[in-house]
Amino acid sequence: MLIHGLQKLTLLDFPGRVAATLFTGGCNFRCPFCHNATLVEHPAEAPTYSEEEIFSFLTGRKGILDGVAITGGEPLMNPDIRDFIKKIKEMGFAVKLDTNGAYPKRLSELLDENLVDYVAMDVKNSREKYAETVGLAKFDLTPIEESVQILLSSGIDFEFRTTVVKEFHTVEDIAKIADWIAGAEHYFLQGFTDSGNLIGSNLHPYEKAVMQEMEAVAREKIPDAKLRGIS
Repeated sequence: MLIHGLQKLTLLDFPGRVAATLFTGGCNFRCPFCHNATLVEHPAEAPTYSEEEIFSFLTGRKGILDGVAITGGEPLMNPDIRDFIKKIKEMGFAVKLDTNGAYPKRLSELLDENLVDYVAMDVKNSREKYAETVGLAKFDLTPIEESVQILLSSGIDFEFRTTVVKEFHTVEDIAKIADWIAGAEHYFLQGFTDSGNLIGSNLHPYEKAVMQEMEAVAREKIPDAKLRGIS
């Protein structure tokens, strides 16, 4: 399994942990607001790290790091993700997984084997606007529905999150999402930022007042809903 990015230290990506972040390449979605366009569309152009390089790095960080966050791209696209994560766990690190929820079977297998300690799942939009938001002409929402239910019933520490973009989301959409994932403890509304490496173009964030209105609507179903990346 190849890794296409390595952030050697983060205090933000894995709640409560001092971690490294690993980036996988490739994704089954084409969200216009994705800030990792190269990883998604042209992973071969990104730097690569072999498993041996990653495990050598982690061996040298024992006692400094206590967690590893795995993001993408979409990590669960990789058929060997289970074995890769198992090796990280065997080294004594906690593992956080970022996922778009499109691979519920693999997600369930990881949870059943206690191979992940924290999951962050993107809920891209309300059900009726999902295909548009993930950049696909057609999209079967069934896997996303399954992943939502898997996490809600898992007992694991997890969060749902939505990156809010003016061109794709309304206050009503956020209300519908909150109703859909009601029962979750953690839901974050993330402010959109143009990284300069987007799949789409001409996209914009909302002003803070609108984000706060969305937060208030979300809290009607999820009391601990919060804004992230809003100053």
